[in-house]
Amino acid sequence: MSAGRSSASETRRARLFRVREEMARKGVGALLLSLGADLPWLCGYEAMPLERPTVLVVPVEEDATLVVPELEAPRVLEDSANFRLRPWSESEDPILLVAELVARHRVLAISDRAWASLLLSLMDALPNAIFRRASSVTGGIRAVKDEAELEALRAASAAADRVAAALLAGDIRLVGSSELEVSRELSARLLAEGHEKVNFAIVGSGPNSASPHHEAGARRIRAGDAVVCDFGGTLRLDEGPGYCSDITRTVVAGEVPAGFLELYGVLEAAQRAAVEAVAVGKRCEEIDAVAREAIAEAGYGPAFIHRTGHGIGIEEHEDPYIVAGNTTPLATGHAFSVEPGIYLAEQMGARIEDIVVLGADGPEALNHADHGLHVLD
Repeated sequence: MSAGRSSASETRRARLFRVREEMARKGVGALLLSLGADLPWLCGYEAMPLERPTVLVVPVEEDATLVVPELEAPRVLEDSANFRLRPWSESEDPILLVAELVARHRVLAISDRAWASLLLSLMDALPNAIFRRASSVTGGIRAVKDEAELEALRAASAAADRVAAALLAGDIRLVGSSELEVSRELSARLLAEGHEKVNFAIVGSGPNSASPHHEAGARRIRAGDAVVCDFGGTLRLDEGPGYCSDITRTVVAGEVPAGFLELYGVLEAAQRAAVEAVAVGKRCEEIDAVAREAIAEAGYGPAFIHRTGHGIGIEEHEDPYIVAGNTTPLATGHAFSVEPGIYLAEQMGARIEDIVVLGADGPEALNHADHGLHVLD
């Protein structure tokens, strides 16, 4: 085994230890991990989203077993120190295999993103079992990134920054281009900067900039349009899972629309204040409140229609969520977006987003592309 693979195996072993501690604390007998980020985080293998089930069975005390379709088994990097591989053939019933492995446990936690068909089949096979969400065990642990994960997030953010810098420099033609053309250009540049895949490339122009998750379409960008560009993907540094980037910058095409300078100034100040408020022990909802109050005081309160941020890692959205009602205290190693927005329906909108990591000495913004308003052709 190479030094890199050995180090990854040791990291996963430490994660399994913490997961089992949390399982014991919460009375969970076995963890059943299928689709979603928990699986590659714990065993290094990402299942294909097929009807054939893949399940990593992690009992609270016994050894873990990766139940995987036989035709997919060659894709698995075996790690006998942490799990045994159990390929199943087309003539076998994988539900029964999993049921046998957990038969003595009553409380089970299953991947939040597992197919409903898998859960329903397991409920039939294990009628006395109580099922919980796997995130109730893994969410808090995964939210605190180790140094290798932070390195991966920094690399992904730096790559996205270079794409954002090209946008702000005017290297991507806006006026006369369709939103879809700009979205495709951002996507191509993310891939050229080393991303394995593009997760999204939102481009909303003019009145569409007031729709936070607008799907880029045929509308052609005109002079006087605000243009919200929110894009990110997955970048992989080694044999392990990839980590995500996510950045938003808002620019203006041609000329600044009436009222936009004031709106943008409020937004920029709110985003900066929220980042500066990040500190160990602060509740997630407190950071949301800082951004929200700054926007509300300027008279735009009803126009800020989403949470201030979301955690990021293997998934583009994960714990911790920076939103009202989330009393989770921030901890060293938390990584999340800070992305307030102001949206005037059917008129214009703006959002600024950076990924922030909380270190022992305070917040570290992973994105460094300029926040100032850029007016582009």
